[in-house]
Amino acid sequence: MPPIRTKSSRNLVEQEGRILLAIQAIQKQEIGAVRAAARVFDVPESTLRTRLKGSTNRAETRANGHKLTEIEEESLKKWILSMDSRGAPPRPSIVRRMANLLLAARGSTPTTSVGQNWVANFVKRHPELSSRFSRRYDYQRAKCEDPKIIYEWFNLVQKTILQYGIDPDDIYNFDETGFAMGLIATAKIVTRAEYYGRRVLLQPGNRAWVTTIECINASGWALPPCVIFKGKVYIESWFDGRPEDWRFEVSPNGWTSDEIGLRWLEKLFIPSNSSRTKGKYRLLILDGHGSHLTAEFDRICEKNDIIAICMPPHSSHLLQPLDISCFAVLKRAYSRLIESKMRARINHIDKLDFLEAYPSARIEAFKSETIKNSFAAAGLMPYNPD
Repeated sequence: MPPIRTKSSRNLVEQEGRILLAIQAIQKQEIGAVRAAARVFDVPESTLRTRLKGSTNRAETRANGHKLTEIEEESLKKWILSMDSRGAPPRPSIVRRMANLLLAARGSTPTTSVGQNWVANFVKRHPELSSRFSRRYDYQRAKCEDPKIIYEWFNLVQKTILQYGIDPDDIYNFDETGFAMGLIATAKIVTRAEYYGRRVLLQPGNRAWVTTIECINASGWALPPCVIFKGKVYIESWFDGRPEDWRFEVSPNGWTSDEIGLRWLEKLFIPSNSSRTKGKYRLLILDGHGSHLTAEFDRICEKNDIIAICMPPHSSHLLQPLDISCFAVLKRAYSRLIESKMRARINHIDKLDFLEAYPSARIEAFKSETIKNSFAAAGLMPYNPD
């Protein structure tokens, strides 16, 4: 049943119609004086004068609480739907951050921002959107549901490639992996036959954490890495003599962060492959880590014709080329190099020792054939969802 309009609302609508007729009559010079037009069309003279100066009808004026224009809200809605279709529906805090980015892009001072409850009201204004709790995705359940979810993800990848005309040589996968610099990975050893259980293997001892961001291309080549050390101050002397195209960062815990992920995208990924891009668009496959597909990250991707797609949760061991092969080879190679240092009576591995060993481990891990086999094993190139 349609809503019943009250008498006051009907009067306002009728008055607005008379105001528009009065404005039209004055503009066409059918009536010369504003006072006369107000009397003829039975509208308040002060309201008519205000409207002639350019003010809009209050009923049509956008509420102050909206903050964004209709065009900005429409673009934000499309971004949310795009993120959802790529397997990364944003949290309300991420939507709020993107709204603040749109406000900041206006360049006005002081910069305004949306409030704590703005996202909830925004969702109410757009019936295409809905707020709901995410579902916990337990690993044991994931093993049962994988076939259906993975098949849907492969359909998304194929649809994206066809929609944007992405060349097979413009498909990338990136992720980070971590090292405790002085710890050796588990390895097969030869020991006494009568001993049961796992033998203890001596370690050099330094457990300081270092993270590396790696990215590979489906045609069989790897981008330069980004190495993140634990520290508060960036010291240039640590990296003397290192490859110039490598990127180095520091963070309080040696892990990646939103800011480091953005700098990697802008300073390393985009410049490193721009000259090798064959088509207009590039496809970047990544997992759902918090520092990966943030609002700022996705915005930079959109500006540079990069289509980012997130893998389903608990599926990187099946779908991510880096996890399937490259990282395992990388860690085994690094462990062998650290073990050789231990045999040479080096009992403490520091940043310089890591930077000496890591390039050799990368050469072994990121061979062209290994990278191509990783994409093939993931079913991405050649495309094989089965």
